[in-house]
Parts: sequence; structure tokens; C-alpha cells
Amino acid sequence: MILRHVTVDCADPYRLATFWSEVTGWLVSDVDEPGDDEVLVEAPSPVPGILFIRVPEAKTVKNRVHLDWQPTERSRDDEVERVIALGAKLHEDHRTADGRGWVTLRDPEGNEFCVEQGKGRSPA
Repeated sequence: MILRHVTVDCADPYRLATFWSEVTGWLVSDVDEPGDDEVLVEAPSPVPGILFIRVPEAKTVKNRVHLDWQPTERSRDDEVERVIALGAKLHEDHRTADGRGWVTLRDPEGNEFCVEQGKGRSPA
């Protein structure tokens, strides 16, 4: 068995997929377009893609599952600033004085995700 997609319920699949495409650098599927009820952000193999599906109800409570991201090209703090500039909102800051910890953000529809310290990088 393989994990094919991580699926996110949302109000505007194309808009949210475009945000996540900018965050990850992965492409929105070339068969998807604005107004579609399902839009896929295609990840490099063997990573599962992120599938955004339109649902009628709005997000009202904390996610029971969320994504944790670890930057590979930048520091955690630089990545947090970059993603905020793309439209994310700061939710909770769990960085510690010694440079460790993570930051919890919300995407444009309020879904929580975390940015952790980069692998093999200094804490900041």
C-alpha cells in the first residue's frame, strides 16, 4: 500500500492549491483550473501529492491532522517569513531562546501547519 495524496477540504481548491504550490515549489496539475472542485498539487515521487477538495462547510475548529514542514533551502525563520509573505498567518510561535522549536502557521483558509528547524542547519 502507498500513500497517494494528503487531502484537504476547502472552499476554493484552486486558490489554496496555488498557495501551496508557491510554498512547496510543486506544480498544480496541468489538468486542473480555477473553479474545479478538486485540484492536485503534484509532489515529486515518492512523496504524496496534496489534493484540495471543495466542501460546503467552513473550517471551524483546530485541524486534527496537520503538515509539518522542514526547510531544506533556508533556515526555519527565513522560511516562516517567506511563507507569511505568500499569505500564511502566524498562529503560534514555539521557538525557544536556544533557537530550537517550531512555528505554527495557518494557510489562507485557516488550516494549521508547522515549520520546523531545518535539518542539519543551525537552530535559527
